[in-house]
Amino acid sequence: MTLKLNKHVHLSGIIHCLTGLRVGAGKDDIEIGGMENPVIRHPLTKLPYIPGSSLKGKIRSLLEYKYCAEQVAKDGRPCGCAKEDCLVCVVFGAHTKPERKIKLGPTRIIVRDAILTKKSANELDKLQEAGLQYVEVKAENIIDRRTGVAADLRSQERVPAGAEFEFRITLRVFEGDDEERMTGLIGEGLKMLELDYLGGSGSRGYGEVELRELKRDGQPWTLQPAKEG
Repeated sequence: MTLKLNKHVHLSGIIHCLTGLRVGAGKDDIEIGGMENPVIRHPLTKLPYIPGSSLKGKIRSLLEYKYCAEQVAKDGRPCGCAKEDCLVCVVFGAHTKPERKIKLGPTRIIVRDAILTKKSANELDKLQEAGLQYVEVKAENIIDRRTGVAADLRSQERVPAGAEFEFRITLRVFEGDDEERMTGLIGEGLKMLELDYLGGSGSRGYGEVELRELKRDGQPWTLQPAKEG
């Protein structure tokens, strides 16, 4: 390929939480008496956000289940085939040794951190009156199969249903790239995200999202599946 950058494609929209969303923070920062399972927050504003790495990783994993199942099944790691006809590796970058990536060129996709909309930030600010930092606390437990009694009570923070985050994705298009196929792949991944879940505990009802106000280079954008190569 020729390493000539032709253009950037800007994709954006709103992630609307249909159910509570949990994107967890590391436990290394928990203070004594603090929440055992906190959500990740901006260190200055304390507002919850969705890291670009989490969004990118989820979209990639969903696409790999469809397009790279055999490769992923070998060890459970992201696809590292680095084949020129593997659109997932081309767009998201191949998980392999640098010398094998050369023929693919730079990773095409850039996923920014998704931040709360101003409206959602203002609405969640009301939770501080109840001593909560922009989140709700959900208590969970397991059922002892022998006695039928609830056990192992634990609490988790999550962003409540109705909250909205602004997401932005930039696609770098180099000479020789198929812009429509790459954009279609990202759109397909986003559509799969709506059918799956974002963040943790999805099998227990967390993380159902709906994507709204989708735009491509400032114009309305309808998600379409990737075209066959």
